[in-house]
Amino acid sequence: MSVFYDHFERHSHGEGLKGHSTHYCPGCGHGLAHRDLAEAIEALGIQDRTVLVSPVGCSVFAYYYFDVGNTQAAHGRAPAVAIGHKLANPDSIVISYQGDGDLASIGLAETVSTAQMGIPLTVIFINNAIYGMTGGQLAPTSLMGQKTSTSPDGRTSAMGMPLRMAELIAQLDGPVYVERVALYDAKQRIKARKAIEKALRIQKEGRGYAFIEVLAECPTHLKMNPTETEKWVKECMEPVYPLGVKKDLTVEPWWDSAKVPSFDAGKLLTLIGAGKEPPTRHAKTFPTHLGGNDISFKLAGSGGDGAQTAALLLARASINEGFDATNIPSYGPESRGGTSYADVHIAQEEVLNPAAPDPMVLVAFNAPSFAKFASTVRSGGVIIYDSTVVQDLPPVPEGVRVVGVPMTQVAQGLERPMVKNIVALGAIQAVTQIFPGETFLATIRTVLKDKPALLPLNEAAFAAGQRHALTPA
Repeated sequence: MSVFYDHFERHSHGEGLKGHSTHYCPGCGHGLAHRDLAEAIEALGIQDRTVLVSPVGCSVFAYYYFDVGNTQAAHGRAPAVAIGHKLANPDSIVISYQGDGDLASIGLAETVSTAQMGIPLTVIFINNAIYGMTGGQLAPTSLMGQKTSTSPDGRTSAMGMPLRMAELIAQLDGPVYVERVALYDAKQRIKARKAIEKALRIQKEGRGYAFIEVLAECPTHLKMNPTETEKWVKECMEPVYPLGVKKDLTVEPWWDSAKVPSFDAGKLLTLIGAGKEPPTRHAKTFPTHLGGNDISFKLAGSGGDGAQTAALLLARASINEGFDATNIPSYGPESRGGTSYADVHIAQEEVLNPAAPDPMVLVAFNAPSFAKFASTVRSGGVIIYDSTVVQDLPPVPEGVRVVGVPMTQVAQGLERPMVKNIVALGAIQAVTQIFPGETFLATIRTVLKDKPALLPLNEAAFAAGQRHALTPA
């Protein structure tokens, strides 16, 4: 079958008999589901358009078997990854292939929210009533009384009732087709194959979201042979999870009522507030004097100190100069008073890692931030801190320069304490000389174009930060 690779590289580099076998246990339902999915892809002629998303679980190595586009997703996050693929390429056929522990447990929120969107996707949900790959723990779909490694005496009501995913998904407004099928005999396998093909056809026609639940066998954790497991699925699982179509709507193509994503560069730039004309560049060269072709910053303080805004302005100023820049925020749940920091990278060509575990420049708005991150600054780097609130300096690494600037005091003197982050930007410019001052001022003016009354105040705060950094107390 052309949808499968001729040889499976996972085993013996694709050589010999093992090169033609999967990693699934004898009697496992995944093998049959894979076969049905491959046949459906081939029958519909969509192999070159198909993207298969396989997250953590027994299906984790599907990319060794399916000769289609493949993406690996984190545990439970396959629906989110599938949305990204579909919106980036609406003509693609995107399949989220997930087990019950993955889809119905850690990925339940992603599953429900994606289904409610109704975006044309196909979800193949393998329900074998157990966490298969990780040791046979209790799954959301495990039956009442079922013994697992984490319910050795059997599932009780205190552990919750089995989760009927097909019924749950069918009651949402977004999905157009939901069916539960099984694999325990030839008749059911034919129905499963037809259901999977129909779900893919619905996506091919652009009509919406389809969800196929497959009752599958797991002989290993049931401690049965394949024949006994098939009987168990029929006699024990099916009464709890009745087979059949749960929802089947005739609807117009989804894209008729939703806008197809646009990738026109001009439109995208407009969405983020960019003008039609390129910004004026003030820097003559990349500031290699700060540490090569990639410079890292960490700005840290309490929530409300403005570290996040300062980091964003720093990144935007860098982009305006024609360089690549990333800004990764990190903060607690508090809007005020909690820990808050941001990592900023500025690269001459491309940022390869947006994290800044050992920054060249640390801007500390409070004492806890200074104490936490000072030791991470690399030799030859600089720490700029708010000397108004940081009185006792902890030890710093050898070769690190320390500059105190009374950011809070200056901002209070301007009668707007919130502009201390702009004071910090002025200090960054003066201490590092990363870009000319006009680079930052142009960015600030762009951000405040709809609030021109605030511009003089922010320009004054920036200039004050420059002065105090050059003549620290």
